[in-house]
Formats: sequence, C-alpha cells, structure tokens
Amino acid sequence: MLPGDGRRRTPRDWLVDLTMLALAFLVGVVALASTWHQHSGLERAIDIAIGAAGLVALWWRRRWPTAGAIVFALASIFATSAVGVAIALVFNAAVRAPWRPLIWIGLLSGVAMIVGPLVFDDPHNSYAESLVFGLLITAIAIGWGLFARARRQLVRSLRDRAAQLEADQRLRVEQARGAERRRIAREMHDVLAHRVSLLAVHAGALEYRGDASPEEVTRAAGVIRASAHAALEELREVIGVLRDEDGDGAEPPQPTLTEIPALIAESRAAGMRVRSHIALDGVGGEPLLGRTAYRVVQEGLTNARKHAPAAAVEVSVSAAAGPLVVEVRSRPVAGGAPTALPGAGTGLIGLAERVELAGGRLEHGRDDSGDFRLRATLPRIA
Repeated sequence: MLPGDGRRRTPRDWLVDLTMLALAFLVGVVALASTWHQHSGLERAIDIAIGAAGLVALWWRRRWPTAGAIVFALASIFATSAVGVAIALVFNAAVRAPWRPLIWIGLLSGVAMIVGPLVFDDPHNSYAESLVFGLLITAIAIGWGLFARARRQLVRSLRDRAAQLEADQRLRVEQARGAERRRIAREMHDVLAHRVSLLAVHAGALEYRGDASPEEVTRAAGVIRASAHAALEELREVIGVLRDEDGDGAEPPQPTLTEIPALIAESRAAGMRVRSHIALDGVGGEPLLGRTAYRVVQEGLTNARKHAPAAAVEVSVSAAAGPLVVEVRSRPVAGGAPTALPGAGTGLIGLAERVELAGGRLEHGRDDSGDFRLRATLPRIA
C-alpha cells in the first residue's frame, strides 16, 4: 500500500502499468489537440515535453505517490498533455498516499480543474461545462482509488488473519504434541521403572546370595523371567500407541484401584517389607482416580526399592474423610545401602503432573521422624 515496499513487478503490475500509460497518453493527446491552436511553437514543444515526462513518472508512481500527484496536478494547469497523467497520479495517490497529503492532493486537483479552463478556453464547451466535467473526473479518480485502497486493506487484513490463525493452529498442534510426549513419557516411566526395579532386586539377590539353594535360584530366575516378560509386554503396548498414526488405536489397559493389592503383593514377593491399609468402601470406579492412585503407590514402592531397599514401607489408601488419600511411607534402616539404579527425579515430576491433572495435590519429602513420605490427595467425583 505504501511506497518503497521493494516488491518486483508481477505480470499483473505490467498489465496495469501499460494500460494506465495508454489511457494517460490518449487523454493527453485529446486534451492537447483541443488546445493546439492556442499554443505557439515553443509552447507546444514545452507542453509535449511535460506530458512525456509525466508518462515516464507514471512508471515510478508507486514509489512517490504524493510528490507525483502534486507536481503534475499543478503542471496540468499549463500543459494540457499532462491532464491524463495528472488524473492517473491522483488515482494512484488515493490508493497509496497517507491520508493527510491525500486531502491536499484532492484540493489541489480541484483548483487545477477550476483554473485550467480559464488558461485555455475551449471553443466547443462553456466554462461551466468544462468545470463540471473536470471536477467529475477528479471525483471519480479519487473515489475509485479509495475503493481500491479499501479493498486492498481488506484483503491484506484477511491474509494477516489467516496467517495468524495458521500460526495459532501450529502452536496448538505443538502444544498437543508436547502434552502427548509428556503423557507417553510418564506412562513409559511408570510402566518400566517398577518392572526394572523388581528385576534389579531379584538379580541382586542371586548375585549376593552365593549359598542360595537350587530351588531359591530357580524361583528367583522365574520371577526375573516373568518380570522381564511383563515389562516387554507393557513396553510393546506403549510403543503401539506411538506407532498408531491414525490415532484411533485402543489405549493400553490402565490400572485401577482394585489392582493395588496385587501391586503390593508383587513387591512383597521381591523381598520388600510392606504393610498396607486399604479402605475403599464407597469409592466408585472412576478411571482417572483409580489410575492416578495406582501410579502413586507404584512410584512410592519403586523409589523405596531404588533408594532404600531395606526400608520398611507402609502403604495407606483410604477415602473415609471424603477425598481419596494415598500415602506411601518408607522408613530407612540403618546400614541399608541404596541400589545402583539411576534416578533423575523425573518420576516424581511426572507424578505431580498426573495428580494435578486429576485435580489433586501431591506432597513428598522427609518428615520430622526422618521417614520419606509420598502423599496424594485426590478429589472424588460426586
């Protein structure tokens, strides 16, 4: 819209430029012919030179819309061959010039149409007819230019809006992808950390108990094989979700509240000392509530195996006071050494996000007695 945009001319620009040059040339020729007898030889040469300069100026009208319109509106008073150029440049200014200079251009063009017929008397038309015709042509040029200006601004605003909508859509897609990656990362951590920690416990028992009987070795090896098989199956289910390009594949089965006792029994079978108190009377089968509670217990047991394998662990799941409260408390034993399993704290971060999505609150850390406590308070659906 404004000058100096630096764009290269398109085929449409070439067509518009050539059409405008042809129209300005024809109008200038007709105007000059009507006043030819009123010029001397030198005046005719000067008039033709000014008209030719105006045709050249039309080529750069996009760069200097205000200056071009002002100069040739004044020149058209004394050079009739520049009348067509002046009209074209007034139209161009209405399309591209700022509003305040455009007002002055309109007033100046009106003055040119008032003074021009006085300088060159047209024997075929009266002054009033020439004045009305000139003012009408000027009004049409400005009005048409303003219409083109408004249309271009509308098209530009629609393009900007479409670009903004596309950018917003890309942002939403990226946010959705990020959320999905975090969800999958939580699932993979929750699924694998528990199984791998069980494998480590049983493998450690085989490593350090050289006096174990063949039956004990066989039993531990069976547990290791079963845990490895379960870990592979669960990993396969998560990867299946990742490979589901259409997004219509079934989610892997999610744990529920009723599976918490089996989770505790599994840890006991691995040699952990776990006491539990589970009171689920009146708790419904809300999938989100059950899945979140299960993951809290799973994370607490996994962390106890990783960082305090000899600790006594207490698991409490109850809903007597309204919200569902899940607590895993581990009490380290003096002399107990942590296992070599790595841990970066991402499990607790993911668990906090999971609890927050369920509308609950997660607390973790050591209390005054030195026990490590993991506690989640989850609201129940009325």
